[in-house]
Amino acid sequence: MFSKLTVMERDAVLLHLAFAVICTVVLVLPIGLAVGVRLFALVLLYNVAVPIVGRRYPVAEWFDIWLFAFIISLFQVLPDWFLSAQLGVLMFPDDGLFKIGDVSGYMAGLWTVPFFMIMFIGTRVKSRVSSPVALWSVAAASLLIFVGSEETMWMIPSWSAVNVTKVGHVALYLIIPEIILGLSVYQVFETIRQRNHWVKIPAAFLVMLLYTGGLSIFYFIFEKVLS
Repeated sequence: MFSKLTVMERDAVLLHLAFAVICTVVLVLPIGLAVGVRLFALVLLYNVAVPIVGRRYPVAEWFDIWLFAFIISLFQVLPDWFLSAQLGVLMFPDDGLFKIGDVSGYMAGLWTVPFFMIMFIGTRVKSRVSSPVALWSVAAASLLIFVGSEETMWMIPSWSAVNVTKVGHVALYLIIPEIILGLSVYQVFETIRQRNHWVKIPAAFLVMLLYTGGLSIFYFIFEKVLS
């Protein structure tokens, strides 16, 4: 498998595999720290390690992806807060870490992980194959990453969906908005990647607004119209 990858792609795969192992060890071992503190440390580690590892590669191929992912992640606190405080369909347990409203503090940086993976996959597939195939790859990656997160994060415990229609632990109303989120993150990045870094801030805010609107509409459809 690794023989078909570029050096940058191989490093990205190895970095995320190493991070997954570290996450497993930190979250499983009885080290006497609250879950929220552990997650905050892991999020901090990821957001320091990724730009450091990527310093050897062209800025637009790595650092710009991470930076846009991080900025959007900061804004993602708002839809999470809306779901938990306004709709009452997302619950964050007491995890020993500070809260931003109803949202655990580590969430401000946690979204960076899936966003970086999705954009990296999209840009690499586009360079190897074509833009249409990249979009399908991004949609598939978004579905797998976000649904997988919804199905597993409650076990840590982190967030969990409540008071909504679910299959397993996945809230049905989330599936389409989260695919749209992945596609919009990638497509907006492709549009602005040659622009000044300051452009990433309003662009990230618009992605967050699109996601929040999608959540609201599909919550209404699944929980009010179809229920």
